[in-house]
Amino acid sequence: MTHKLLVEAEDRMKKAVEGVRKELTGIRSGKASPALLDSVRVEAYGQVVPLIQVGQVSAPEPRLLVVQPYDRSLVKVVARAIMQSDLGLNPTDDGVVVRVPIPTLTEERRRDLVKLVSRFVEEGRVHIRQIRHEVIHDLKKQGKEGTLPEDEERRLETETQKLTDRYIMVVDELLKKKTAEVMEV
Repeated sequence: MTHKLLVEAEDRMKKAVEGVRKELTGIRSGKASPALLDSVRVEAYGQVVPLIQVGQVSAPEPRLLVVQPYDRSLVKVVARAIMQSDLGLNPTDDGVVVRVPIPTLTEERRRDLVKLVSRFVEEGRVHIRQIRHEVIHDLKKQGKEGTLPEDEERRLETETQKLTDRYIMVVDELLKKKTAEVMEV
């Protein structure tokens, strides 16, 4: 029998893993990835919007991103927004598209990125453990109220721990993959 709290916990843990995965896709490795520009905001039409809303981002080559704004009048604005972002990129524009060469990372920058990756993964682990803590607290509360038999409470606590361990392993695997990707020359 699967308890409602376990189903909710698994759903929340999946979301925590997805949050970590999303954060990690935005971290620059040596390869060009359109997700690299997800954090860039562009001032267009009187408001600040995500880059994806004003243009299409593609990676035609391993070390090059190309942004094709839907409105050609935004080419310079898009290039400026990318340059002003904290990504350390130097875009060029030809009046039609913005080309963003992805420079190779220095050893020092790679180490800094690995620290950043580790921090995001640790935040994910903490979030998953917090979910476990809340579920176990709720199970104990139900046990004290008498709505959950003691042996069922223990079984569900064990299941919660197994679930926690599984999702911690998933984020640890994300850490290994992203670290290898960042350190790859």
